[in-house]
Amino acid sequence: MNASPGGASASSAAGRVPLRAGIVVTGTEVLTGRVSDRNGPWLAERLRELGVDLAYTTIVGDRPQDMRAALDFMDERGIDIILTSGGLGPTADDLTAEVVGSFQGREMVLDEELAGRIAKIVAPLLKRWPNIDPEAIAAANRKQATIPSGATVLEPVGTAPGLVVAPAKERSASSTSSTAPVPTRPTVVVLPGPPRELQPMWGQAVASDALRAALAGATVYVQRTLRLFGIPESEIAETLRVAERDGVELARLEVTTCLKRGEVEVVTRYEPDAQDVYDAFAALVGARHADTLFSTDGSTVDEQVAALLRGSPLDPASSPPERARPARTIATAESCTGGLLAARLTELAGASEYFNGAIVAYSNEAKVVGAGVPRELIETHGAVSAEVARALADGARAALGADVGVGITGVAGPGGGTAEKPVGLVWLSVTLAGSEPAKLDELTRSVNLPGGRADVRERAGTVAMHLIRRALSEP
Repeated sequence: MNASPGGASASSAAGRVPLRAGIVVTGTEVLTGRVSDRNGPWLAERLRELGVDLAYTTIVGDRPQDMRAALDFMDERGIDIILTSGGLGPTADDLTAEVVGSFQGREMVLDEELAGRIAKIVAPLLKRWPNIDPEAIAAANRKQATIPSGATVLEPVGTAPGLVVAPAKERSASSTSSTAPVPTRPTVVVLPGPPRELQPMWGQAVASDALRAALAGATVYVQRTLRLFGIPESEIAETLRVAERDGVELARLEVTTCLKRGEVEVVTRYEPDAQDVYDAFAALVGARHADTLFSTDGSTVDEQVAALLRGSPLDPASSPPERARPARTIATAESCTGGLLAARLTELAGASEYFNGAIVAYSNEAKVVGAGVPRELIETHGAVSAEVARALADGARAALGADVGVGITGVAGPGGGTAEKPVGLVWLSVTLAGSEPAKLDELTRSVNLPGGRADVRERAGTVAMHLIRRALSEP
């Protein structure tokens, strides 16, 4: 959701036209959803870092006419830079280089030196699989080394080279009677499809003379992120209206809000001379939502929990300094989330410093045998209850020798719900060694989460992370 009044952007408000880019992701497997697009979002963030506005992301199948149509679409709308991913392999349907060459008015030529470098890369394959036809391999090498004339070659990370292809001629002026100079076509950066090849190659592209020339007019932007939990997105919309009434120059900011993992993320982009405007906006958000604003520096709850478990301050620059906290270890016992919380706790590098382990206790018998939940608690209160959630947390802490235990039990659906315990009901508990009973009560809670099974499980993990954060932040 773009929350800027009137949809104004920081750049347009300042009277300057920013560089604009488009991304064309190729591959029928991506278009049909068999493979998720990981390149588009990654490239979008790299463009933001360079001060380039991303205007369009398009996914097309392995059909050259569709890719050409996407390039023409972006060209007609004045896009300055186009990034493509995919379609650089050795097979017949890998036609990106050829389509881009035609688009830029450049003939395709065989780069013999590049073909030799690719041959050296694939040579080990011939030793590993001696039955491979060497002539077929040589033909594949030549195909990948046939590139638009004058293109800048980005050295292969796998076997496919990337390319930066500048235009060879100006845009067609047939659609206009103006005698003014017609701007050239966009520069096209051609990158491979596998992220493990595309991402390391990006640095080469940015360092190339051809792309640096295209980036010459990029605008410097600052981007800041606020994160809130336990608030509907509509409340932020109201805060924006209040800010406007209070005289905050929101037209100088580009504010976007997004509901993500059960949290509200407020991302603001602006030019450096609008820092005072952003400070006023952030102060207003903090004043109106002090109880739900948990991150002013963009840090995620996962990162904050990791810092708290290490005993590190959440804000090293705070004044006065934050009180010292002890380092702690943590363990989980999960039922309806099936280990998703453990996965989040171990997603960050260095998690072995504080994560002891996890118990996935899905059945009632597993809760008793694996997590030490007293059988009578389940018989008396049911598996989805405050008592069982707390027993799971205590059981994980005891069984795995941790300072902090987390228990989660609920009804993820779509079946299994009752009038008393409907689908979406989740009980969570965090226990700490030596805690007073009153604090244990505060750290055991239930939530009724909306959505399907995947939504309930994911959001339960988010609620658990915030409950852990609260437990570790309190005196």
